[in-house]
Amino acid sequence: MSFPLLTATAALPALGAVATAAVPAARRTAAKWLALVVSLATLALAVTVLLRFDPDGDRYQLTESHAWIKDFGVRYELGVDGIAVALIALTAVLIPFIILAGWHDADPLETGSRRWRPTQGFFALILAVEAMVIISFEATDVFLFYIFFEAMLIPMYFLIGGFGDRAHEHGEETAATQRSYAAVKFLLYNLAGGLIMLAAVIGLYVVAGNFSLTQIAEARADGSLQMATSTERWLFLGFFFAFAVKAPLWPLHTWLPNAMQESTAPVAVLITAVVDKVGTFAMLRFCLQLFPEASTWATPVILVLALISIVYGALLAVGQRDIKRLVAYASISHFGFIIMGIFAMTSQGQSGATLYMVNHGISTAALMLVAGFLISRRGSRLIADYGGVQKVAPVLAGTFLIGGLATLSLPGLAPFVSEFLVLVGTFARYPVIGIIATFGIVLAALYTLVLYQRTMTGPVKPEVSAMPDLRVRELVVVAPLIALLIVLGVYPKPVTDIVNPAVQQTMSDVHKKDPKPEVEAAK
Repeated sequence: MSFPLLTATAALPALGAVATAAVPAARRTAAKWLALVVSLATLALAVTVLLRFDPDGDRYQLTESHAWIKDFGVRYELGVDGIAVALIALTAVLIPFIILAGWHDADPLETGSRRWRPTQGFFALILAVEAMVIISFEATDVFLFYIFFEAMLIPMYFLIGGFGDRAHEHGEETAATQRSYAAVKFLLYNLAGGLIMLAAVIGLYVVAGNFSLTQIAEARADGSLQMATSTERWLFLGFFFAFAVKAPLWPLHTWLPNAMQESTAPVAVLITAVVDKVGTFAMLRFCLQLFPEASTWATPVILVLALISIVYGALLAVGQRDIKRLVAYASISHFGFIIMGIFAMTSQGQSGATLYMVNHGISTAALMLVAGFLISRRGSRLIADYGGVQKVAPVLAGTFLIGGLATLSLPGLAPFVSEFLVLVGTFARYPVIGIIATFGIVLAALYTLVLYQRTMTGPVKPEVSAMPDLRVRELVVVAPLIALLIVLGVYPKPVTDIVNPAVQQTMSDVHKKDPKPEVEAAK
């Protein structure tokens, strides 16, 4: 029997979470180092998955299949395609930086009668989320996917509500109330989506008789499984609703600004750069593959919702006074681009959307983590409390600028390539949608440059005059992310070579071909 590499990649952080949680409270530094070592070992396994994956091979590779609940046709089935491999690699790359960036975020602190939860709990929860996200990318059994799609809400709830941001202008009691509100809102929104999806999962079993993604897709392709049009559309809506909440897509997005605002910067990155990607990934893997006709039927409405997300998120980002809320609304706009690319039903759009998931994760991590370092120094999230930072902390300001320029998709940085592909792919089939979506780029330039101008330039405010520049640990966090943004901006081919074959198979699932160009190339 071959080594169960996919199981090991998800099991290692899960076991690491248990071991980290078991470290005595007095040994919190040991808990930090244990979590970091486990995350690096998980990264090594993810790299092994990447190296063993053959983009030109079978659709799902490194597969594992074992009987689980025989009476209900539930199996422990894992397999990865190019899209899943890219997102597993993204997750494994980001978690060590998240742990390093949050090195002191959960240190014990007395504030009145309140005390922060044990340090080891913070890092154990991060590893638990990593394990659940990775197995969600690997699962090819719908029921198995659903379990971990929902289970990851539990550690995220405690990370938001129990380890929130210490920088709050209204005091600890008000901060605790707002953290609890944000955590409960996050949980209720996602649970509502999950319950609707559960009904759809049960309905799928009633129709298909099993939960295996590959078996259902094969049965649909060869005609042995017939699904009534109305049934398929209702099941699609049940799945899509849950994924749209997780993504988040307008108007189901309102939990994200609160969650990111009240979280520490590393947890905010975990939410938007890692956890939310499960929603957009699942649209590609489950919605399009299981329900091709319904996906085509719903495309016009979904594209309009994605377009609203792009423009609405960018407009609200322009008017934000809070740095974290600005990044949250910017992410809503970016997720609109990802979903638009998925449902443009072109190979350029879907390749761009997948690449966008990877690049958005890196760029948001870079910007938000540097913003977190800035906020920890000043003790405030408000933009108005900063000014002239580049004169006293030039390295911090410089990395903040690069993260911001990546957010606005500056050519030469990674998000530009993915955003360009999404727009090209959308314009090829839906030119009006593609044209209007470009206004999101203009607005991104506005909110990013205004943020930098108000925080980093101008006279030095007295409160920031003694602000230290980035320390060694912080540079170790930021420098690799900046390097990845530049490398993938100049040479995205390694990622596109992995994801393009999977995209072509997804296009085949929905029976779509790229539109022919109106003007043929000269011979």
